[in-house]
Amino acid sequence: MRNFKTFMKMNTNGNTIKRASLMVAALLFASIWLVSDAAAQWFKKTAKPEEHITLVTNPGGEGPELDVTFIKGSGFNHPLMVFWIEDLEGNYIQTLYVSRSIARGVYDYGDKHTGRWMPGEISRPAALPYWAHKRNILNDIGNYMPKPGFEVPDAYSGATPKASFTLETRPDKSVSGKFRILMEINQTWDWNRYWTNNKFPGDKEYRTSSQPAVVYAAELDPQEKCVEVVMKPIGRSHHSGADGRLYSDLETLTTALQIASEVRVKLK
Repeated sequence: MRNFKTFMKMNTNGNTIKRASLMVAALLFASIWLVSDAAAQWFKKTAKPEEHITLVTNPGGEGPELDVTFIKGSGFNHPLMVFWIEDLEGNYIQTLYVSRSIARGVYDYGDKHTGRWMPGEISRPAALPYWAHKRNILNDIGNYMPKPGFEVPDAYSGATPKASFTLETRPDKSVSGKFRILMEINQTWDWNRYWTNNKFPGDKEYRTSSQPAVVYAAELDPQEKCVEVVMKPIGRSHHSGADGRLYSDLETLTTALQIASEVRVKLK
């Protein structure tokens, strides 16, 4: 009898401890959930809204006013880019905007001979080669990229945007008839399963380019004001900038097509 009573007492105490443990665990879980939810709400209220900046180039131009809205995509990570216009036959007219490092051929982290990174001159033919060949200004080292002495004027360049942006720009002169606006965009070290870092082992220009630059385009009619047109990808550039051809095999690209979520343009 004594052993039975002792067993019952131990069993009762065990159940009590188990129930108490479950209650403590439940209270702890509830507390964590409440704190996490409160923290999430606080961060939601205090988080800064997504930045959207405005770039202005060539405000003194006499051509039609253009607004380009660039919405960054999931693959956006400090890309280089350029916008320009050409006629419907593909003849280059002029540059509207290009990242300053490309426009000058000088990069913020281009020189390390002092032991720390400083601005320095670098030529990167693979960066935006379709535009560079269209621009058709041969520099003194034998390629078409801007460099000191062969710069794109400051009126058509600016800092590379770090977020979504609107570009307000205009050509130098009025444009008669329909024309096209194009964008070329590229991001270094943007590898994928097709464009691997050992795909062209002897090509030093490819090693900093990875997935080639993507070219977008849209057609505009000066007679149609305030009509917004979406720019669509029409091809890619040469992987190391060796030529100015437009290549159509976009199926090999992945994150390069996600740098921009959407690009829209309209005549004001």
